[in-house]
Amino acid sequence: MLQNRIIYFLKNLDWGIIGSSFFLTSLGLLSIYSSSQENFLNFYKQLVFFLLGIIFLFLFAKFDYRLFRTNSFFVLFLYFLGLVLLSGLFIFGKEIRGTRAWYHLGIISFSPTELVKIILVIVLAKFFSLRHKELYKIRHIILSGIYVFIPAILVYKQPDLGSVLILIALWIGMLFVSGIKMRHFLILVLVGIILLVFAWNNLLKDYQKERIISLLKPDYKPLEIGWNQRQAKIAIGNGGLFGQGFKKGTQTQYGFLPEPQTDFIFSAIAEEFGFFAIFLLLVAYFYLIWRIIKISFLAQDNFARLFCSGIAILLISQFFVNVGTNLGFLPVIGLPLYFVSYGGSSLLFMYIALGIVENIFITSKRTLKRETI
Repeated sequence: MLQNRIIYFLKNLDWGIIGSSFFLTSLGLLSIYSSSQENFLNFYKQLVFFLLGIIFLFLFAKFDYRLFRTNSFFVLFLYFLGLVLLSGLFIFGKEIRGTRAWYHLGIISFSPTELVKIILVIVLAKFFSLRHKELYKIRHIILSGIYVFIPAILVYKQPDLGSVLILIALWIGMLFVSGIKMRHFLILVLVGIILLVFAWNNLLKDYQKERIISLLKPDYKPLEIGWNQRQAKIAIGNGGLFGQGFKKGTQTQYGFLPEPQTDFIFSAIAEEFGFFAIFLLLVAYFYLIWRIIKISFLAQDNFARLFCSGIAILLISQFFVNVGTNLGFLPVIGLPLYFVSYGGSSLLFMYIALGIVENIFITSKRTLKRETI
């Protein structure tokens, strides 16, 4: 009986999501191993988090997502837990390269920002699913913005400007999917422009401004601010069609390419495995996003649709920023590539999110089957 239930459960999963995410993580592990030199600690830690991610994916595929839809207190608990964890960084977090964004437990690091991204998808999906017909009321837009603004301020104070931009992109994207009126959207754009001017004059640090300037002026301090993206472009160009080979990338292996396991892993893959590997990466990534969007259309309630849309928005926005940084289209703001870059927290929590998406898929199929009987 148990064996039959397990087989039935596995047969009802969306294996397109599982297969594409596993391929992306495996490609990332291969690149991390290649760029590890003689220190393979990051590779082994990422492998452990991958295995944990697989376990949590299947566990959350069995978890009834409707608890989020029906239990407001549980969702609020998760939201305040996220705020507490972000606030605790300023007391217990260890500062690395001027950023206080991780809790450290021995050799393991935990980034609550990655958890908060998933929590905000849940919170916004819950909020908009109850008010999508009243989104013409400006107070609902403002209140949803407050939900995002509070953790965004805590993330900014770490400082982690890249994740702040992702949180804002998530909010705007879910507003758009929920059916915001065009005049309200244009008002948000105007407010955003005003805030950008204010941020440039009052919030951005000098090095952040210089990164933007170097994007507009490629010859601006090429050996300082512009060094990272220059090396990333060289690495991508070195790769050709099939790459220089495993452990043979000159920029990656000789230390010219900065952060080849995190921010610039896209360039490391391009250099050592070539355009062919990048093509497979792009196909797998967009196939994963397409499957999630397809499940959002299959979903039988607004919360499920919005949750799947929110996860897709997270994947799209972070992919756009990371790859744009590697190609020199966007300034360096330090965002990893989901499933590919080294980072246990982002890997684990995104696999948990995929588990919830799988449960939505299974539940929606069961509901449709009952309705057709």
